[in-house]
Amino acid sequence: MNLLDNIRSPWDVKDMPEEELPQLAAELRDFTVRSVAKTGGHLSANLGVVELTVAIHRVFDTSKDRLVFDVGHQSYIHKLLTGRRDGFSNLRQFGGLSGFPKPSESIHDAFIAGHASTSVSEALGMARARTLSGEDYSVIALVGDGAMTGGLSYEAMCDAGASREPLIVILNDNGISIDRNVGGMAKYLSRLRLRRGYRRFKKAYRKVMNAIPGGKYLYRFNHKIKESMKRRILKCEMFEDLGFTYLGPVDGHDIPELINVLELARDLKCPAVVHVITKKGKGYQKAEENPYLYHGVGRFDPDRGICEDTEPSFSSVFGEEMVKLGAENKKLCAITAAMAPGTGLVEFSKKYPDRFFDVGICEEHALSMAAGLAHQGGVPVAAIYSTFMQRGYDMLLHDIGILSEHVVLAVDRAGIVGEDGETHQGIFDVSYLRTVPGMTVYSPASFGELRDMLKAAVCEVKGPVAVRYPRGGEGRYKDGGAESSRLLREGEDFTLVTYGDTVNDALTAADALSEKGVEIELIKLGTIKPLDFKAVYESVKKTGRLMVVEECVSSGCVGAELAARLTEEAMSPRRLILRNIGDTYVTHGPVKKLREEYRLDAASIEKDIYAALPDRVKMRGKDDEKKA
Repeated sequence: MNLLDNIRSPWDVKDMPEEELPQLAAELRDFTVRSVAKTGGHLSANLGVVELTVAIHRVFDTSKDRLVFDVGHQSYIHKLLTGRRDGFSNLRQFGGLSGFPKPSESIHDAFIAGHASTSVSEALGMARARTLSGEDYSVIALVGDGAMTGGLSYEAMCDAGASREPLIVILNDNGISIDRNVGGMAKYLSRLRLRRGYRRFKKAYRKVMNAIPGGKYLYRFNHKIKESMKRRILKCEMFEDLGFTYLGPVDGHDIPELINVLELARDLKCPAVVHVITKKGKGYQKAEENPYLYHGVGRFDPDRGICEDTEPSFSSVFGEEMVKLGAENKKLCAITAAMAPGTGLVEFSKKYPDRFFDVGICEEHALSMAAGLAHQGGVPVAAIYSTFMQRGYDMLLHDIGILSEHVVLAVDRAGIVGEDGETHQGIFDVSYLRTVPGMTVYSPASFGELRDMLKAAVCEVKGPVAVRYPRGGEGRYKDGGAESSRLLREGEDFTLVTYGDTVNDALTAADALSEKGVEIELIKLGTIKPLDFKAVYESVKKTGRLMVVEECVSSGCVGAELAARLTEEAMSPRRLILRNIGDTYVTHGPVKKLREEYRLDAASIEKDIYAALPDRVKMRGKDDEKKA
């Protein structure tokens, strides 16, 4: 019998006999592997939290109790247990199930989650709201050990511990090594403390001590002795000193033990840390052996495993160029925030380990440290995804910008990135980078331009400089260079301005319009700060019409600045089209589909330009067709 077929809500998990839970966990793993193999998604993180998620739903009611994920890429099992199994065939697809928690999707999703180290802060806010409203429900933050490298986690832990608000922080530890001897003793003592019999004895002991004269003082004295011994053996002073009761370490794949400790944490009615040891990729050997490779995957054959992608990408080309530049410049340093493989810096880290710094999930620290390195003569290159770079905006303005430090920002995953959705789309960096006074912003459209622009950023530009590039590989445009702008096509009917890999759709649109007898002037910007306004001005002076296409939000976009400056110069175009994302967030789905949705694809560009042309131009095109 397939147990998973009968799970339509968390109540079905609660009603299930305890002896059947291991079989349910096995079925959840198998379903997750088979499903993600068809759609792509986050695999190894979800395989590691199967038993933990089952235990959470045995102890808590997530329709009322608030379960706050950190990052959220480990929420698939939670979704399967909360009635969303049928949606997994469209996981991360446009209009389908999100790959992250999403409150609009289910009452069981307490909060949005996509960036690390935020859950304890959010959970504490919920706990305080609960107290102020006089309600009664549990609040749980599920935090990975990676997220605990972020400073925000400790700011929140410090406040939460001092608050004394009932709050549970589950530390999902799948990467921290624990000494074998100390760990074994700690787990033994932990099991002793967490047994139901021990808990009943502890409650009875406290009741008796409170009843007898002087009992409270004796209990407190004994408690201090016990806590001192526990600290010596378990070495959990940090959490205790922050005001949390520490429970663990607990085997994260032992469901009865997990249920036991979660019930205890719930009943304590105070800030508590439950330290759970899990194995990333658990149950799927290939993911256990290479958890990073199976962290975020595309479609694959679950029986054969993933065939590693050897196609070059902007990230891999960046990494190759960094190795070359590192050989030429001994002051060149690379900084990443826990994303060395994703940003292409693995080879650099091997060749120049003394000049490679992985700071953990600490983008703010990465940028401030880069400022210090630059101030003392180093040449730091901070490689951070666009969506994560925005977390360090204050550092860009304050630590890097004011002193005009020569920090090179390698802004990976710029523009629409696809299936990860709202929390990961790189659609804001154009706006926030261009607000920094003195910042130079390159936007390469090809591998050749990335190489040349990165070299220029490192060797030629003074002050802060960013090189922003998209996810994946290059398109039909393959030229190199580091010019501020380049005229790709000459024409007299319309001026089309774009930058980055959007140039590929622009070229295709220009070809289609040319077949209709419409000739556009296509300008590709190499830098979006400063702008080559003269090139745009001269083109619009000739055509009288302007369209600017860019993968970013409307606020602070390049098109708005160009339009304003043309107006200042009394050169307002007769027809102006600013095509961008608009004032919104971009949902999840394939990049091609999302570009179509926001009218940034070749067909939409062609259609919008053609519709904006006066009839005489269209008729001229038809006459040309007849002559041909």
